[in-house]
Amino acid sequence: MNFETVKYEIIGAVALISFNRPEVRNAFNAKMTEDILEALRTAKDEKSVRAIVLTGEGLSFSAGADLSARDNKWSDTEMALNEGYLPSLREIMQMPKPVISAVNGAAAGIGSAYAMACDLTVMAEDSYILQAFSNIGLIPDGGANWFLTNTVGYKLAYQIAIEGERINSNRCLELGLANKVTSSDNLIQEAMNWAEKLSLRSSQSLRLTKKIMREALDSSYEDIYRLEAEIQNTLTGSEDNIEGITAFMEKRTPSFK
Repeated sequence: MNFETVKYEIIGAVALISFNRPEVRNAFNAKMTEDILEALRTAKDEKSVRAIVLTGEGLSFSAGADLSARDNKWSDTEMALNEGYLPSLREIMQMPKPVISAVNGAAAGIGSAYAMACDLTVMAEDSYILQAFSNIGLIPDGGANWFLTNTVGYKLAYQIAIEGERINSNRCLELGLANKVTSSDNLIQEAMNWAEKLSLRSSQSLRLTKKIMREALDSSYEDIYRLEAEIQNTLTGSEDNIEGITAFMEKRTPSFK
């Protein structure tokens, strides 16, 4: 599958999707919003793909929006955010397969939103997240306010947003914005290895745990409790459930469908 601004590869059971405008640090133009959406949809529909890694070619994950782009087809910023970026960000969050962001270099502005939208994050030691909007009289967007507040809490989120300073990989790990930190040379391999391990687990467990936990961010305890009970009832006695129990009893690794 060939795209103009995104690189798409299938390696084993993992789709490796890379922002591919390294000459501008993978800054977003309109075409890249279209390509990343199509790449994500392709990975979702590809039955052999059980996990996804999202990264950036070259020196950065993404420097944010390309302010010099000349392919802008939106009449204003609100239209760009709602019609350009939101569909692919929503695709990541609603994807029935786990998505790992492998953050190299800068994940700035809207680029940071894509990194944070993913289910899991591996960061290179020299990478960072940056919200520089207050430097130019704007606010974080792409859902960054929601991601930050839900992850680190209001006070730290507000500080990160208004101070416009780089949040390095180790600090991101401390704050829960990253799951792992590794060397730059090992970043993709670390993310791919993790994705491959996840691909061996029950896809229904991964898919439905993601669904419940995403809903938990905006739901009450009792709402989530009831949803757990409903879904658990449908999974009990399923093929994966039986295979998992049988493998446990036989002291072997399960082979999930």
